[in-house]
Amino acid sequence: MIGKAKSINHGINDIRYISGESRNKEHPELIYHVKDNLLPCGLDAQGIWDMMKAHAPMKNNVIRIEISPAKEHTKDFTMQDWQQLWDDFVREYDKIEMADEDGKVYSHKTNLADSIYTVWLHLESDSRIPHLHAAVCRKDRNGRTNNDHKIHIRAHDAAQKVAVQRGWITAKEIHKANAVKVAEDLMDILRAMPSWSWDDYVARVRAKGYTLVERPDDKGCIKGYVVGKGKAKFKASELGKGRKLMASKIEQTWQKLHAKAETKTVQPVSKTGSKTDVPVVPVAAKPVAKPMQHSDKSVADYSAWRENTSRYELTHDGKTSLFYIPDDVMQVFNDEFDYRETSNWSELTDMAVALFVGLAAFDTVSTGGSGGGGSSNDNDWRDKKDEDEIERARRCARAAAAHLGKKTKSGRKR
Repeated sequence: MIGKAKSINHGINDIRYISGESRNKEHPELIYHVKDNLLPCGLDAQGIWDMMKAHAPMKNNVIRIEISPAKEHTKDFTMQDWQQLWDDFVREYDKIEMADEDGKVYSHKTNLADSIYTVWLHLESDSRIPHLHAAVCRKDRNGRTNNDHKIHIRAHDAAQKVAVQRGWITAKEIHKANAVKVAEDLMDILRAMPSWSWDDYVARVRAKGYTLVERPDDKGCIKGYVVGKGKAKFKASELGKGRKLMASKIEQTWQKLHAKAETKTVQPVSKTGSKTDVPVVPVAAKPVAKPMQHSDKSVADYSAWRENTSRYELTHDGKTSLFYIPDDVMQVFNDEFDYRETSNWSELTDMAVALFVGLAAFDTVSTGGSGGGGSSNDNDWRDKKDEDEIERARRCARAAAAHLGKKTKSGRKR
């Protein structure tokens, strides 16, 4: 079972969509009301939104949640069963509390169970695949703000716990799901490293609470490694898409994450621990972005819901369109344009999504990630067969930032 969550500021659009009032929902007859909490009976989307807005007058005052169990697990579900599934998810979600290695809590529990919410069941028009949608107020009944720190991880973990409790998931699937979390942590470590060093990478992985066992070859070079957490062990080759965390590819992965116009020094590690400085060719400077234009490039169809996708309502050139963006892609955009740090995060995300789905294009934009000479026309990068969605999403994010400029929120003045 998959759980997804995000705090949003366009709650009225979300509530209209999940309740079937939105004009973007083609089959409102396949939407069923599951339950409400702390709401009067018979409210429409506007009424629900007004109550949430009045109770939580803040930006991003709604948490959007989607729960997607496998069709075979819910084929005999009654409405009471769907209500119980939601209650089980909320119970596990509200239990989650995050602490550092010293036991100090840095991300407190939520209280969705005692907050205003509305929950609806959607069935896909063709496949009849079911999934629950919910809109939850960011403040509980007592005015306490529901924490949205690492909200996507909370939803993922809560859904996994419910699935395990119900016997919906196997040991192999649990291992695969945990591998996703480990890969996310390793990618975060690479993003945080100011320069590439295998020793630094190993130290940071271990500092995060993982074990790391190196596998050197006969010449003392690292040919592989295994990351562990408790009894679980993960080979580098099974972590991340495209095997980008393997020992043979990890330096290149770091370089793509840190595409900068400066010379880096890398330090290959031998079995004895000796290091040799090797200069890396500087990455070309980023040229000035050209005006945006409509794209005539064909890309994958993101207009239909699939597993591991999130709904995204995009207004472009005065027209509102609905897309279902892969969760991994949306996470790239959320990380690149964190609303807590970036003032124009909404415009940047819209631009990146428009580029990703092919609604827009740039005449000539260098988005980094490749070494060598000067600028060149980059119009065809969407169609590269060897580029996966995550890397394409990062290129879209860089292109959006180059075109609009990334505006950092200013702190308190002295």
